[in-house]
Order: sequence, then structure tokens, then C-alpha cells
Amino acid sequence: MTLEEILKLEPYSLKKTEKEKLFNTFLSDLSKHHHSNCDPYRKIMDSIGFDVSKKHFHTEIPFLPVELFKTNELISTNKADTVKTLSSSGTSGQNKSLIYLDKENASNQTKALTRIVSSFIGNKRMPMIIIDSESEVHNRTNISARAAGVIGYSIFGSKRMFALNDKMELNIDLLEAFIKQHEGEPIFIFGFTFMIFQYFYKALISSGKKLNLSGAVLIHGGGWKKLEKESVSATDFRNKLYEVCEIRNVFDYYGMAEQTGSIFMQCEHGHYHASVFSDIIIRRPLDFSIADVGEEGIIQVLSLLPKSYPGHSLLTSDKGILLGEDHCSCHRLGKYFKITGRLKHAELRGCSDSYE
Repeated sequence: MTLEEILKLEPYSLKKTEKEKLFNTFLSDLSKHHHSNCDPYRKIMDSIGFDVSKKHFHTEIPFLPVELFKTNELISTNKADTVKTLSSSGTSGQNKSLIYLDKENASNQTKALTRIVSSFIGNKRMPMIIIDSESEVHNRTNISARAAGVIGYSIFGSKRMFALNDKMELNIDLLEAFIKQHEGEPIFIFGFTFMIFQYFYKALISSGKKLNLSGAVLIHGGGWKKLEKESVSATDFRNKLYEVCEIRNVFDYYGMAEQTGSIFMQCEHGHYHASVFSDIIIRRPLDFSIADVGEEGIIQVLSLLPKSYPGHSLLTSDKGILLGEDHCSCHRLGKYFKITGRLKHAELRGCSDSYE
């Protein structure tokens, strides 16, 4: 099966044995490709004695620490063929990852994102409210993680409006007019978690106004660390939004610039799900062995998509617990898990953190 054929699959349609066979083949091939085309990757693999000429089980593919992209230029394509350069999120003063995408890689990431999100919100484009400012997305070549999120999810909008001005102030009048214009239609809302709370929810509370978004669907991600500091849980977040705009359909997602497109959507039961395009492994922090179901460890993320850069097997700074595989109550196949926090001393990250 080719990647083109895989990208046409329903995103949660493969059982464990089918998916393992797929990942064993593809990740071995990607490792060989990056070994041939990325000098730093080749040096790392050679230094640890990993033989890319052999086929390996996907759990045996060496991972790169995600922070390595902050200190090294990791690219597996001709730089002249790069059409986009993504920079990871992070607060001022932090190094940022640079992810180089050629036309094929950028296209495949968009296709994967479309397949995953459409399985949650449907294939029909909807009027879209973006909880961000339009100025964030002006540069389409060198793109921040925050801008990449806005641009990526904008493909689901038929008509788009940015709810915030350049000063990050909520334009309530424009927002009310947009909602009235599309009364009776489902509306799609996208934003980053902390920004929604800080610049949408709090602004509505301050104004004393409430909106009717009962028929809308919201997808959000990133910035949970800042909300935890304000003692706002995921349940609190949903309840507070319901208070000001009556929105019920709220979906979180887990993702990163280093594997854009391979997002892990949260189902209606609160579990994050790996699609057929990506997978996770939970590793014990002391020896990096594979943790059991229900055991907390470090999250390793796998993806079939990264070909222009060696991002197919990455060790994150996030902690999580594998809850099961193929048996979630939402009936989606694949692994499902929860995130429990970040490793101690790991830097604060999240797409909304790029705005200070």
C-alpha cells in the first residue's frame, strides 16, 4: 500500500495487526530514506549502530528527542525545494524548531489533517470563526506553529472571520453580526486553548454579553499549561464556554509542529486517538522500555508523513498513559490515551505560547 492509498483510508479503520504491519514497513523505509538524505540523522543512526538496510519492527525504530530540532538543521530534501518552513511554538528567548516542508510533504500533511478532522465534523465546509488575529497568517512561507494551525484548519471554513484584532481584543460587534448572518447554520470555531480562554471567554465575561453558539463545533489545542496555572481543568474550560455561548461540541487535539498533520483528536469520551497516519508509544523514563497499558511514561509519537525531514519517530517532553487499543467506547480503532503533563524542567510549549 502506498502513502497515497493510505491517505484515502478512514482515519480510524485499521485494527492493531493491520496497523502494525503498515508501520513496520513504512517506518523502516522512512528511516532508510532519511539515512540517505540527512547527514545529521545518518550520523546519529550510525553512532548507535542502527542498521537501516534491515526491516525493523516499528517499536525498534530509534527516536529523536523533539528538542533536537531546536539545535540542528534536520532536512532530508533539497533546501531549494522547500515550500514552507514551520517554526515551533515557544516563549520569547527559547530556541524554536525549524521544520522544512517540500511540496509533497506539505500536501500530505494537509490531506491527513483533512481526513482526521472531517471524521469528527463532516466533509461540508461551514462558516468559520477563528479566535485569533488575521495578521498572524500573513506570511505563508515562514510559518509559526500558531499560524500553521490557523491556516491548516481554515480549509474547513466556507466563510471566515477573525474574532480578534491586532491588539488581541475581541470584536464583539463583528462577531455578533457574523453569528446573526449565519443563524440556523452550523458554525465551525477554531482557536488555541489559552487564547480562547484569555481573549474570548474573559472578554465576554467582562462585556456581560452572551452568544448563541449552541449549534457550533469548536476544535482547540495547545496552551493547557497556562490554564493549569489558573486552576482551569478541561471540564472547567467546557463549562465556562457553555456559560457564555452555549457551545456543547468541543474537541481538543494533541499535536506539534514537528509532526504537523498527524494530530491526535480527542473523542467525546475525553480520550486522544491515534489515526492510521500516526501512532504513539509510552516509554518508561528510566530505561525507555515500553510501558504497560495504564502506566505513565514519556510519549513517543510516530508518523508516516515526514519525508522532507526526519520527524517520523520523536520522543516528546510530554507524559501520558496508554488507555487501550481498538476498544474505546467511541468505537474508533487504534490506540487511545490521555496526557498527564510535561516532564520536569521541560520548557513551556503550546501554540498559544507564541503570543506574549
